[in-house]
Amino acid sequence: MLGDYRIVGRRAADIAASVEAGVGAGALAPGALLPPMRELAAELGVNPNTVAAAYRTLRERGVIETDGRRGSRVRARPSSAPRDALRMAVPAGVRDLTEGNPDVSLLPSLEGPLAAAARRYAQAPPLYGQDPVDPELARLARADLDADGVPAGPVALTSGALDGIERVLAAHLRPGDAVAVEDPGWGSVLDLVPALGLRVLPVAVDDDGPQVHAVARALEAGARALVVTARAQNPTGAAVSAQRAGELRALLAGHPEVLVIDDDHGHAIVDLPLQPLGGVTRHWALVRSVAKAYGPDLRLAVLTGDAVTLDRVRGRQRLGPGWVSRLLQYAVVELWTSGAVDRSAVARSYGERRDGLVAALRERDVRAYGRSGMNVWVPVADETGVVTRLLAAGWAVTAGARFRVESPPGVRLTVSQLAAGEVPGLADAVAAAVRPGAIGVRYV
Repeated sequence: MLGDYRIVGRRAADIAASVEAGVGAGALAPGALLPPMRELAAELGVNPNTVAAAYRTLRERGVIETDGRRGSRVRARPSSAPRDALRMAVPAGVRDLTEGNPDVSLLPSLEGPLAAAARRYAQAPPLYGQDPVDPELARLARADLDADGVPAGPVALTSGALDGIERVLAAHLRPGDAVAVEDPGWGSVLDLVPALGLRVLPVAVDDDGPQVHAVARALEAGARALVVTARAQNPTGAAVSAQRAGELRALLAGHPEVLVIDDDHGHAIVDLPLQPLGGVTRHWALVRSVAKAYGPDLRLAVLTGDAVTLDRVRGRQRLGPGWVSRLLQYAVVELWTSGAVDRSAVARSYGERRDGLVAALRERDVRAYGRSGMNVWVPVADETGVVTRLLAAGWAVTAGARFRVESPPGVRLTVSQLAAGEVPGLADAVAAAVRPGAIGVRYV
């Protein structure tokens, strides 16, 4: 059942740690069947309730899953094996379109803003007990949110968008609750949900965002929360349209207890208007990071939402990191007020590359998607085959397995490193790599 690996421990915590260590070391492979609780209890000389508690802990951590009489198995993708582990090594000389990073040439210099932040910091170093959010940053952030039609709400800061999403989910949900998540969708969220002991309910997407019938099905299946990427969806480039947002708001109005999280990680790199879903249900949140427009190492995201949600998040935050560095906040204020990033120019730059590639692929009878942001999604029949053939042709792309739950196969191409002159050659290579039987396959 477990090969040569031996589970050890006398306490529930020790037994759970033993299983998790085996998974992390690769000794317990994904899908490995664990011993029945009574059998393992007899082997370890402990009460079956102790093993039951250990298995419950492992389920809550996203390490194992239980299917009634079929027993407990190591998850096909346990939380200790994140989707980023599927990243392949890119050989020298191959153009890398896998990273998902912004174009460094479009990022502002931080030298001046950090120097200005240091001077401000020196005048009055922040101390314990102060407001965790700089008033000027809160004012600027709230004004930006108001301009985008985001409902009124207090402002908090987190260390990036994923940190904000995790804190909001943890503020309301308990292990075993279900979360509706886009499929294909951001791999980190697909990893985060089971790592919190929550269940993923996949929701199909198209160019206009989550499909209404798919969200309705997830809600009927008991989803306690819905996570939606507002714009620049990773990996498909979807953006919630005004019509789709209206339909989703009408649907969510009938489910007032569902937690709604808008992830606007594409803020400042997309020229499509924001269509927030928050405010329809009792609890909601919107998070937007500065990473894509100002630099991934600026670990700061603005979070707003209903008063109860923000109070819970900030209260728990005080017991952990306390606050996001004021020095970092001062630097972001300087970046915002100095106009360090021309948002329209950045959106135009990514848009020209993305739209150019999508158009070139369609000219070659290859269906591709990418309405916003810096990614293009190409549905394929055989991810491994397409990735391998493109690698041989000098292009590294990302297999869609990193982003999928139930949706059909595809590959993601990040255009942020792509030069305009490279588009025709890349489109030719993709067309040659996509076999005729895969052309026209839908990802929804």
